[in-house]
This record gives sequence, structure tokens and C-alpha cells, in this order.
Amino acid sequence: MTSEIPVSTRPFVQVDVFSPEPFGGNPLAVVLEASGLTAAQMQRFANWTNLSETTFLLRPEDPRADYRVRIFTPTEELPFAGHPTLGSAHAWLEAGGKPRQEGMLIQESAAGLVRIKADDDDGGRLAFAAPDLTRFGPVAEHELDRVAAGLGLPREALLDAAWLVNGPEWIGVLLGSAEQVLAIQPNYPAMAGLAVGVIGPHPDGAATEFEVRTFISDELPCEDPVTGSFNAGAAQWLIGSGRAPSSYTAAQGTVLGRTGRVHVEADGEDIWVGGECTTRISGTISI
Repeated sequence: MTSEIPVSTRPFVQVDVFSPEPFGGNPLAVVLEASGLTAAQMQRFANWTNLSETTFLLRPEDPRADYRVRIFTPTEELPFAGHPTLGSAHAWLEAGGKPRQEGMLIQESAAGLVRIKADDDDGGRLAFAAPDLTRFGPVAEHELDRVAAGLGLPREALLDAAWLVNGPEWIGVLLGSAEQVLAIQPNYPAMAGLAVGVIGPHPDGAATEFEVRTFISDELPCEDPVTGSFNAGAAQWLIGSGRAPSSYTAAQGTVLGRTGRVHVEADGEDIWVGGECTTRISGTISI
């Protein structure tokens, strides 16, 4: 005989993040008013949604923050992730949240405080300040050999690579062109346990400056449609090394039939990573 689990009904939305077109971005499940839920309940629900991330909004513990977020994949909790940051901010604003500072939200997460700019009151276009990289540097040759095998490319096709860790442990790889990025057919077993983001420039005059793809080779290998955390690290790397201008747009999700657009802008000491957010599903969820 199993014991009954108490069930509560809470506001719920599903947000389309990083695309100006309907169903072109990365979906995010957001549970508003999540106080009282245990970590086990959150993890179980995130596993059930089967989305790359599900977030839970809570009252802040830090007095400087407007709200607090917990971010879960189907298998684990993350300290930070990009599209959950923007999608959660959008959901909070749309639900009537009022930031202490006009036009600027402060989100509390396990990784600390994250600033989010809102271009309008309903959170349609948002951008977060890229968090500091906790690991940045060269990738060992034996790991690059695994990455090249996983991407189906000769080692010399990887023009440069770097660890870009800001919560998720990304390895960033630079290729010679967007065409090479789009042609990749990943071999997940070859790069098992690694999270790899690949970048290639589009020709001059194209609508976007870079093409991005990200591959996660853990228990549930997949290609992520649009990835804010990786684009944040990649922007710091590319702009810092002079490979990208201070303002650019990256396309992601093309191979998956998505129209992800990540807008990057360096502004003084900050690099802002932004995109469109639109609620596609709203209602309640029983947890």
C-alpha cells in the first residue's frame, strides 16, 4: 500500500524562448508560486515535462533580488541556465511582477544574482548579463580528439576550442564556417559525458553573423534547440578574442527546424544575451 502524496494546484505557463516566430525557440515550463514544493517534487515534475529545463519561481531569500528561481533538467538541478533565466523572467513579469528597479530585474539562483534587462513591461524582449565564467581555458588534446570524433570531423577542422563553464560545463569549438556547423551529424557515444557547443561564421551580408549548435552527451543525448548559457560563454570568448564584433546575432536550431535568434551586445563591462519570449501555454498544474 502506497502513501498518498499531497497535491496542490499552481499557476503554470510554457514559454517559447529565443525566437521571434511561433514555436521556433526553446520551450520552458514554469511553475509560478512554487513555495512549499520539495526538491523531490520539483525534480519529479521536471522529469515528467521531459523538456530540457523546468523552472520554479519562489520568493527571494536575498533582499536585493526580485524573485528566486530553481532550474531542473529531467535528471538534475542546475545552478544557472540561459533560456530558463529569460523564460522565468518573462513569466514573472507577465504574472504581474514589478521589479524594484525600472527596466531591470534581479533574479536569484543557485549561481548567485543575475541581472535581466526588459525592453518592455510584458517581458517580450529580454536580455541577461552573462555571468562570469568559472572555468575558461584550453581543452586537453585527448578531449579534443573525442570532440572531433563526436562531430565527425578531422582534428584540424577544429580551429580553436575552450572550456566555457558558467554552470553547465561547455566546451566551445570554433569551425571555419556556418556551413560546416550545419553539416555536422553528431556521434554521441564518441563524446559521451561532454557538452559541446559549435560555432561557425556566416558569410558577410548574411542575416546572422554566426551559426551555433550544442550537443549534450549525458544520460539523454540530444541537441539543444537554443542555448543561452553556451551563447553567453561563447560571446565572452569570441568578443574577448576579437573574433566577433561587440554586437551580433547568432542563429541556432536551424537543423531542428527552429528559428532561434540570440542577440548579443557588449556594453561596457557587461555582455548581454537576449531574445524574444512568448507564452504559448498557460493554466494550472497539479503537483
